Amino acid sequence: MEQRDQRSGVLLVLAAGALWGTVGPAQVLAGPAVEPVALGGARILLGGLVLAAAVLATDPGSLRGLVTRRWPALLAASAATATFQAAFLMSVATTGAAAATAVTFGVAPVATGVAQRVALGTALSRRWVAGTVCAVLGCAVLVTPAGGVPVDVAGLALGVLAGGCFGVYTVAAKRLIGHGAAMPAAVAVTLLVGGSVLLPWTIAALPALTEPRILALVLWLGPVTAAAAYWCFVTGLHRVSAATAGTLSLVEPLVAAALAVVVLGERPSAPVTAGAVLLLGGLVLVSLNRRIGGPPAARPARPRGPRHCTAA
Repeated sequence: MEQRDQRSGVLLVLAAGALWGTVGPAQVLAGPAVEPVALGGARILLGGLVLAAAVLATDPGSLRGLVTRRWPALLAASAATATFQAAFLMSVATTGAAAATAVTFGVAPVATGVAQRVALGTALSRRWVAGTVCAVLGCAVLVTPAGGVPVDVAGLALGVLAGGCFGVYTVAAKRLIGHGAAMPAAVAVTLLVGGSVLLPWTIAALPALTEPRILALVLWLGPVTAAAAYWCFVTGLHRVSAATAGTLSLVEPLVAAALAVVVLGERPSAPVTAGAVLLLGGLVLVSLNRRIGGPPAARPARPRGPRHCTAA
């Protein structure tokens, strides 16, 4: 049963990453018609409204359950969500969907693993370390400049910032789970608070956001890549460690790279292909860990020893 739960957790986190992989290409398709910060704000605000409506319809009492002692983690997750939206989509606008996504989610598993170790004290398995190194190397190869094309340093720095925010969000969500918070309600609050922070940019872009092409993108980004994807992610976090979730999120660069080829017409070079293979190998290595993202099980000979667990 435990292994089945872990497998379902892996699949849910991978599903979230796959949906998030469409965000960068959507930003590229939006083009200069709308500012990246405004698009990100509209995405999480609409996603938060959709998720909040679902919570009010199915379990309204869960919102009242977000008591005072859970607010520090909620505020940390909200701040990380707002900053991530602005930094990531600005990085996409300057470096392209594939590069920005690879940098952001190349940093994310390292940031998540370190944050988990510091904030939660959870040990990191050797298999997690090996798989993460392999996946991050794959991301590095994905963004290797080819043909003398210069790299936008500011755009890459924004991607690094976004990756750090992803790590903070993941560990904050894991702490909320450990405190027994109802996660659909908690995610709705973090999306709404984060969207409110970016609301001035969203309001300023309202004329452009109502154009049919942009509105169609927002309707995909909000309900699907925010509400549904975050629900998948936090549900998966019940069953895997924060560090493992951070590494599994590296499926996002694969999806973004595939969409860049299929939708945006980009041609993959040999390094990009090699990076994708490395990245996929890292994901497989982490996904097949028998105790996903956690340390070895306690041995019978040491029943009284401290037992590490992946929950916050």
